[in-house]
Amino acid sequence: MNAPVSPASLADLSMTEAADAFAAGEVKAEALVRACLARIDAHDRQVNAVIRLDRDAALAAAAAADAARAAGTRPGSLAGVPMMHKDMYYRAGKVSTCGSKIRRDHVPEVTATVLERLDAAGAIDMGTLNMAEFAQNPTGHNAHFGHCHNPWSLDYCTGGSSSGSGAGVAARFFYAALGSDTGGSIRLPATLCGVTGLKPTQTRVSRAGVMPLSFSADNVGPLVRTARDAARFLAVTAGHDPKDPTSARESVPDYEAALTGDIRGLRIAVCDTYFFDGADSPVTAAFEAAMAVLRARGAIVTRITAPVLPAVAAYTAIISRVEGAAIHANWMREHPGDYATHLSARLYGGYAIPGHYYVEALSRRGPLLREFVAQALTGYDLVATPTLRTRVPSLAETDIDADPENWSRFMAVSANTRPFNYLGLPTISIPCGFDDRGLPIGLQLAGRPFAEARVLQAADAFQRDTDWHRRVPAL
Repeated sequence: MNAPVSPASLADLSMTEAADAFAAGEVKAEALVRACLARIDAHDRQVNAVIRLDRDAALAAAAAADAARAAGTRPGSLAGVPMMHKDMYYRAGKVSTCGSKIRRDHVPEVTATVLERLDAAGAIDMGTLNMAEFAQNPTGHNAHFGHCHNPWSLDYCTGGSSSGSGAGVAARFFYAALGSDTGGSIRLPATLCGVTGLKPTQTRVSRAGVMPLSFSADNVGPLVRTARDAARFLAVTAGHDPKDPTSARESVPDYEAALTGDIRGLRIAVCDTYFFDGADSPVTAAFEAAMAVLRARGAIVTRITAPVLPAVAAYTAIISRVEGAAIHANWMREHPGDYATHLSARLYGGYAIPGHYYVEALSRRGPLLREFVAQALTGYDLVATPTLRTRVPSLAETDIDADPENWSRFMAVSANTRPFNYLGLPTISIPCGFDDRGLPIGLQLAGRPFAEARVLQAADAFQRDTDWHRRVPAL
């Protein structure tokens, strides 16, 4: 029997630590929920991560979990763990705003499959989180619900569009959160807020009951504290779903079993093409230090080039713009004034892209994936890059509604993440250091399709030898 968990440290547990402590009878679900609620009450006025807090429902769910545990019921793998989720995962009977004015009062009639799977594993849903409007920006700005603020320094970006998910996990408001990733919207909040974020292989997790942004690039995944958390979360949520015919039929492995710490002989490609263009020196220094950690564990790190990447980046932008414009066509006709200025401008731009460009972007996706695999993954297991090329930008210098001159800095935030959405590859961002202002830096690792276990194995090995993921912002 492990030593009882100290109540003072409950909010700092990782998701798996909290779940395992509950399963072992070392802590009650009610205590976990109350630890999270205390953090929210103390700090969310600064961070602005929460849209809807279901306090009473969470406490009732915790009481039911504790009663079931006391009665000898075998708990699920996430039983007793408080979570909150990006406000675009539908739960029947609950408002889902999608971070927008248009859907401020929308009450869906369906529940997202991914929420049903978390419920079945015993997770406790405490409510919904702030996000970029309709998941359409990489920074965390929101004109309708207020900007989300980075818990490491409140004047800085959280990353988007899963802004509340990244900020809330970092601030210890809950142990895990769903994000979505169409151009980096899981990995960007992960790196800017100093947590772990996993974008699985395209179609690995069902998208049924989730607000769409781009049919061809949307992904469902977690923001958590550790690679082990991500492994357990993915094991619960992955797998084919009849309600989402695009979801993959690949079997779901035991991801946690892959986390052995042994990466001897693992071949990592560092792609000098594209990913380091204009990179800030603190970022490159932290990246090189991270490679040294992986080498010390036995990984083989090799510098390569991938000339295909500029084409990948160009086609990524075309697909997301056109598909986003199509999804919003009726609302853009009926409620054009209800969008933030930058979002309506982005959507209008999608209508100006010729149809044959969109078809070309789709038709080139398979061939370019094969080219990238040939250039960057043939003979290698993973590709490593910085998640963000620059230091974390401020909210002011990426506010394009206030100053359109900020556009280039705004778009640069997602430069390193977008290619992996077009390619559909599993990709994780983990903390690997801090810059000279005390803001986080992230390491991005990508693998072959459905090689999440290998990606998680490397991320976990890195976290065994570092403590960046254990650092807590001093709110």
